[in-house]
Amino acid sequence: MAVNHYFQGGKGIGNQAEKRLHEDIIIESLKIFGQDIYYLPRTLVNRDLVLGEDTSSRFDDSYLLEMYFETTEGFAGENEIINKFGLEIRDDTTLVLSKRRFEDHVASKATLTATGRPNEGDIVFVPLLNSYFEIQFVEDQEPFYQLGNLPVYKLKVTRWEYASEQINTGQELLDQTEDKYTLDQLQHKLTLEYGQEVLTGAGSIQLEDYHDYSTGQPALLMQETYVEANIQTQSPYASNLDLNTEAGYDTVSTVDDILDFTERNPFGEVDE
Repeated sequence: MAVNHYFQGGKGIGNQAEKRLHEDIIIESLKIFGQDIYYLPRTLVNRDLVLGEDTSSRFDDSYLLEMYFETTEGFAGENEIINKFGLEIRDDTTLVLSKRRFEDHVASKATLTATGRPNEGDIVFVPLLNSYFEIQFVEDQEPFYQLGNLPVYKLKVTRWEYASEQINTGQELLDQTEDKYTLDQLQHKLTLEYGQEVLTGAGSIQLEDYHDYSTGQPALLMQETYVEANIQTQSPYASNLDLNTEAGYDTVSTVDDILDFTERNPFGEVDE
């Protein structure tokens, strides 16, 4: 027997207007009972195709969305446990996010690894807890077609373990984590007496107050990347050749020598 056409439009439960109204109510509820949470898509820098991981990921964008903590009585998971490696914190929770809100603000961005939905591996920042959480799994079929649609995502997240990833979103609240905890040596640059930066972004070290005006390039004490025009040539002063000329040591005769303490006359006596 067919479904009641007074309640169903023939394509599942409810018509498009009812689905839209239901979704509007969910979004309004998330704005009332939820929290402002930053969503940070992960950008893969050097993905290992064998192991399927990227040890040098970075986070360049952030999007402020409202989300709701489904676990209202505290964190789930194993929480704090002590094992042979020390104290480990496993705070898990579930965040409810509106599909429409995600599609409007994040889904079309090129930074997503898989477009159109939240990605496992992306992180969220909860200002209320001042903590980052990593998305472990995205549940997109719960609740199961109440009005013939799926209006929300449920993000299964756990507390994120920071491993010196770059966080350059432009939001001071988010970027300060990298400044405080990173072990990347390029983030701790040296400066000279008058403020010049010694260690450049390419890993090179510049000389203080010296500039090669013939090439227009700064002089480098150590250069990480090879650029032929920037390679420093040896100065004639490095081997004291000009001093040898003034002292007369560059000739065979000893008549023009000022002093002769070389191996041919170690005691300084006059050569005959």
